[in-house]
Amino acid sequence: MASADFRFHDRLIDFLPPASRDGNIPRDVSRRAAIKDVIESLGVPHTEVDVILVDGASVDFGHILAGGEHVEVYPWTTAPSVARHLRPRPPSCPRFLLDAQLGRLARYLRLLGFDCRYHNDIGDAELVAQAEEQGLILLTRDRNLLKRKRIRLAHYVRADAPWQQVEEVCREFDLAPAFAPFTRCTQCNGRLIPVDKADIVDRLEPLTRRYVDDFLQCEGCGQLYWRGSHVSPMEARVEQLRQTLA
Repeated sequence: MASADFRFHDRLIDFLPPASRDGNIPRDVSRRAAIKDVIESLGVPHTEVDVILVDGASVDFGHILAGGEHVEVYPWTTAPSVARHLRPRPPSCPRFLLDAQLGRLARYLRLLGFDCRYHNDIGDAELVAQAEEQGLILLTRDRNLLKRKRIRLAHYVRADAPWQQVEEVCREFDLAPAFAPFTRCTQCNGRLIPVDKADIVDRLEPLTRRYVDDFLQCEGCGQLYWRGSHVSPMEARVEQLRQTLA
């Protein structure tokens, strides 16, 4: 039986069973599968991999192992700089697509001003198609979804609490310099634009009509926004996030 030894580095270890996280992992390669398939059979999605070294040489996901090799697999965070990088670098203005488990994260990222597509009834096939066709970064809690070949740029969200997920994603894609709070609708992702009070006065409650003069309206769904008592705490939270990420 032809076999190769695999060693995973840094956060890729998170995807391995506890018993396999320390040291080399032998794997049967007699079936002549692409190295991508062997890596994913061990539980690590290809979207989390940046560099693969086989006996010290960089290879791509299509490389075929013959047996007897030593394979080192790195995420982008600790990948050797002089190597072939397999994970695409995210664009300077990233746009996101989130799976059905990440609704709160979508709302928070929209609050920060980021383009976040989210529908709680979307299926895996449609997620994959949208991500590929529109050049969106897929955020998901589903490892198996990330193993689909058509997915190129994605991130497996590890944190459980929504605000911790926000911090994780902001670190992963260096989002702090692009924060633009209160510029997108948290409901539908549309952009917010100023609207004359006279044009929407009939939609306002009596106290709002009396005391508020400045309004924003979503270009997509028409939702109205104004500076209420909730805004100052959210501004403070965003500023605290900036400082945490600095």
